[in-house]
Amino acid sequence: MSSPAGSAAGASSAPRARMNIGQVLDQLRPDFPGITIPKIRFLEDKGLIKPERTPAGYRKFSVDDVDRLRYVLRMQRDHYLPLRVIGEHLDAIDRGLEPPPIEPVVPTVPQVTLAADGLPSPESFRRRDNLRLSRRELLKIAEISEELLGELEQFGLLTASRTGHYDTDALVIAQTARELADFGFEPRHLRAFKTAADREVGLVEQVVAPHKRGRDTAARARAEETVSEIAALSVRLHATLVKAGLRGA
Repeated sequence: MSSPAGSAAGASSAPRARMNIGQVLDQLRPDFPGITIPKIRFLEDKGLIKPERTPAGYRKFSVDDVDRLRYVLRMQRDHYLPLRVIGEHLDAIDRGLEPPPIEPVVPTVPQVTLAADGLPSPESFRRRDNLRLSRRELLKIAEISEELLGELEQFGLLTASRTGHYDTDALVIAQTARELADFGFEPRHLRAFKTAADREVGLVEQVVAPHKRGRDTAARARAEETVSEIAALSVRLHATLVKAGLRGA
């Protein structure tokens, strides 16, 4: 399809080559492993594609037919659009119009509060959100593979909750791990970060433990405030030490 959404209007300039349904499956399966002959026939029955028929009744698909199929399957897979809406998109494309914009279908993730220098502020450590992502949603939003997520869990870098959901922290870890992977970092390399973080957590808990054991509600609240302040300071110190070390390397 020649338009941004996959135009079907350029049939006159499309190659005249025709494919049988088996060849169409071969074209689509690398991107859509679940595609089947009954699925293609179903989409034809819904009027979303109109392949030519030979005198013997066999379907013959053009390049445009395959592109339309790709568009339909992508809208179903990535945007969960019903076939009725996809049909409206295709009708607009056929009439030379742009299809309507696709609204995001993933949750809007809360923004982490950052200090002016880009480091987490104490408020970010006090933040509590109710974000709960399914495994599929985490993979989609973080743009990571199932393999990478499995390795991050294997090395203890993130875990699902008891209900099998993932929170904002898990999302940030997954996204960061994906970006580090572009530089050659594998999850096994990131264990050093986890070990360093665990040590910092231990130091903070050691300082505030006496306050947390008290029965005074106000004292416990102050302990929570202290945890946030110390956590932000420890991250600042850690980041600055790393920066100074790299400058001196």
